Amino acid sequence: MTQINNEKKGDAIRDIFFHVHLVSDSTGETLVGTSRACCAQYQHGIAVEHLHALVRSKLQLEKALTSIQGYPGVVFYTLVNPERRKLLENKCTELNVPMVSILDPALATLGRYLGAPMSSEIGAQRTMDVEYFSRIGALDFAMSHDDGQNIDGLKDADIVLFGISRTSKTPTCIYLANRGFKTGNFPLVPGAKIPPQLLALKKPFIVGLVSSPDRIVQIRRNRISSLGENQSTQYIDKQMVRAEMTAAKRLYAKNGWPVVDVTRRSIEETAARIINLYQDRVGK
Repeated sequence: MTQINNEKKGDAIRDIFFHVHLVSDSTGETLVGTSRACCAQYQHGIAVEHLHALVRSKLQLEKALTSIQGYPGVVFYTLVNPERRKLLENKCTELNVPMVSILDPALATLGRYLGAPMSSEIGAQRTMDVEYFSRIGALDFAMSHDDGQNIDGLKDADIVLFGISRTSKTPTCIYLANRGFKTGNFPLVPGAKIPPQLLALKKPFIVGLVSSPDRIVQIRRNRISSLGENQSTQYIDKQMVRAEMTAAKRLYAKNGWPVVDVTRRSIEETAARIINLYQDRVGK
C-alpha cells in the first residue's frame, strides 16, 4: 500500500503524492473535471490519476478493482448499473478505501425538485441529438475560420475574436465551439490593415483580447525556442509588443468592442467571460 506522508523538509512542506481512481461507465469526463477541480485546492497534493472509463461489464470492473487494490487511494465513481456499483462499493469497503459517488447529491436534489425518477441511461448527456451535431458544426466552423481564414464567412459567426499573436485566440475559439458557439478569430498584425468587411460586421459579437506585454513576450519566446528559431526578432521585443497591444486597445475602443484580459485567465475562464458578455448582448 502506498504510504502518504505530509512531512516538513526544513521549513517547506514536501509534496504529497496520492492515487485517485476514476471509475465510470461513460467517458469519465465528468469525473476527471471534478477530481482535478478538487485536487487543485490542495497545494501540496499531487494526484496520480487512474482513469477506468467505459466500465460496462463485470470483467472491466474487475480490472479496475485490481488497480484500486494495487494502488489504494481515493475512488470517485459514476456507475449507473446497480450490480457493478454494489460490487465496487463492497470492494472499496473491504479494502478500507474511501469512495465518493460524485453525482449522487446533485441527482438526489434534482429528483426531489422534479418529483420524478432519473432515466439511469449511461452517457445520457452525450446523446447524438441536435445539440450534439450543432457543437460538431461549431467546431468545424472554428477550424475553417481560424487565424483570419475565410473572412467573408465570418458574417455567419456568433462570436469573432480579435487579438495580437499569442492572446489564446485559437484555443478559446475551440472551447467556445465545444459549447456550441460558431466562433472565428482574426489576428492583429503590425502594419497590416483590417479588411473593411470585418469592421462592417453586424451579426457577430466581436470581442477584443488583451494581455500584459510581459506575458506575451514570455509566451512568444517559448514558442520561438520550441521551433528553434532566431531569438533576435522584433516579435519578442518588449517595446514592439507594447506598441502592438496599445494599437489593439485603441482599435477596440474606437469600435466599441468589449475587451477581455487573458493575462491571468485560463482558456475556460476566458471563454466563460465571453459567454457572459454574449448572453448579456442577446438577452439570454
